[in-house]
Amino acid sequence: MASKAIIALVLTLAFSFPSSADVVKFNSSHPDSYVVVKGDTLWGISARFLRDPWLWPKVWKHNGQIRNPHLIYPGDVISFCFVNGQPMLCVDSASNDERVLYPHMRTSSDDDAIAMIPFEAIAPYLTSPKVVGKDELENSPYIVDFSGEHLVAGAGVDIFVRTILQPDYLAYTTYRPGETYVDPETEEILGYEAQYIADNVIVALGDPATLRIINADSEVRRGDRLMPTSEKEVVFDYFPKPPTKFISGSIISVLNGVQEIGTYDIIVLSKGSRDGLKIADILTIMQTGKLIPDPFNKIKNELVKLPDQKAGIAMVFRVFDKVSYALVMHATRNIRVLDKVQTPEE
Repeated sequence: MASKAIIALVLTLAFSFPSSADVVKFNSSHPDSYVVVKGDTLWGISARFLRDPWLWPKVWKHNGQIRNPHLIYPGDVISFCFVNGQPMLCVDSASNDERVLYPHMRTSSDDDAIAMIPFEAIAPYLTSPKVVGKDELENSPYIVDFSGEHLVAGAGVDIFVRTILQPDYLAYTTYRPGETYVDPETEEILGYEAQYIADNVIVALGDPATLRIINADSEVRRGDRLMPTSEKEVVFDYFPKPPTKFISGSIISVLNGVQEIGTYDIIVLSKGSRDGLKIADILTIMQTGKLIPDPFNKIKNELVKLPDQKAGIAMVFRVFDKVSYALVMHATRNIRVLDKVQTPEE
C-alpha cells in the first residue's frame, strides 16, 4: 500500500487546478476508514478526510442511482478508495455484507440518517432573536400592565397589550431592544437586535388586548414590545457551499455572550442578503493581525500590522437584509468580534 505521503501527493496533483474554484484536497493525515456512530455529522466525517468538508459531493458524485447522498447511517464505514483511478470516499453499508462504492438507497428510515450539521446548535436562533429596522420595534404593540399584582411576569400570566385590534395573528413574541449593529468599516447602522423574551397567545382582542404568556426565557416587563410570531418555515437540510461571488465582511457580535468565539458558537456578520449572502453559504474566518511596535526599524517603535490568519470556517444559517447569523463550524485559533469573514479561497 502506498504511504500516506505519496497518497497526499497524488491527491494534490489530481485535484489542484489553478483555474478551479472547487479544488478538492484530501487531508494528508486522513484515516483509511471511519465507522459512523450516532451523533456524528456529515460535516464532521468529511472533515476527517477533506481539507474543505463542504466539497464532499465532489468525491461522491459518480453515483447516479442515489436520490439523496446525505443518507449515511450509524454503523456505515466510510473509507478512502480509488474509483476509475480517482480518489473517492466509499461507503460500506452496515446493512449489507458486500462493499459498495457509493452512498446508496436503503429501506431504513431517513430519520436514522446522520445530520449534515449539529442542528441543535442553531435551533434556538432560527426564529429569535431577530434584526429589525430603526422604528420597527418602537412602533410595535407594547405591554401596559399584567393581570394580578405582578411587578414582572412569566409563563401562565395574562398581559395587557396596546394595541392589537385585528385577529391577523394568534401568536405574538415579546421582544426587548438589544444591540445596535454597526459596520466597523463604514459605520453604517445595519440593524437593531430584538432580544427574545417570551411567547404569547391571544386571549382577547381590544385596546388593550389580553394575551397569555406560554413560555418565557426571562422576566417580562411593562413596556416590552410584541411582534407577530414568525411563521417562516424552518430549514432542516443545509447544503454548505461558498458564495457565488467574493464577499468580505466582519464579525460584529456573538449571540451567546462569549468573549473568545469557538466551534459551534453563533456569530453575527456585517453582510446580508443585499450583499449576496444566502443560507448555507460557507465563509472563511480570518483572525485580524495584531498591531505591534517594531523596535528594530529606523523609526523607533513604528507600528506594524501583522497579516490576517485563517482561524476557522462559518456557515450562514439565517439571513437578514444587512446582517446574517452564522455557525462556527470549525475554529483553529481564537476568534473575536471584529475578525474578518470572506469567501473561501484556494
